Amino acid sequence: MSQLRERTTNSTRPVPDEAILSDADEPQNRTSGVLRILGAIAVLVVGAVHLQQYVGDGYSSVSVIGPLFLLNFAGATVIGLGLLPPAARLAVVRPLLALGGMGLAAASFVLLFVSEHQPLFGFQEHGYRAGIVVALAAEAVAVVALAGYLAAWARRRG
Repeated sequence: MSQLRERTTNSTRPVPDEAILSDADEPQNRTSGVLRILGAIAVLVVGAVHLQQYVGDGYSSVSVIGPLFLLNFAGATVIGLGLLPPAARLAVVRPLLALGGMGLAAASFVLLFVSEHQPLFGFQEHGYRAGIVVALAAEAVAVVALAGYLAAWARRRG
């Protein structure tokens, strides 16, 4: 996206606007932005699925697992909303948010896998309902997209 800046001089004649190309106009930065937004949306989906399972599928009554589902939703919301806006002042924390999003998604994926094969905090999951399939897909997309975003960020930095 281009930014316009008006040049000023001491003359009385107006000076035309000058287009300044920002870093966001470079293809690799656009790709980085797309990966960041895709990762943010995937993390938000992970959180939404965990909230739906907590409220709609009765996980609120499961000790330890229920509160963990609620914490997953809260963490995913903070991370996802932190990654979405294009504000330049958030650029400093975005890599940390991306790492957090990858960690949250990967931990959710691994803990689901563990709970399918042995009890986890006294609870064992059975079968693949639609919510589980959506969560697994969103977790995979979040990890891949945010890893791509971090790779592009690291390449730009150095």
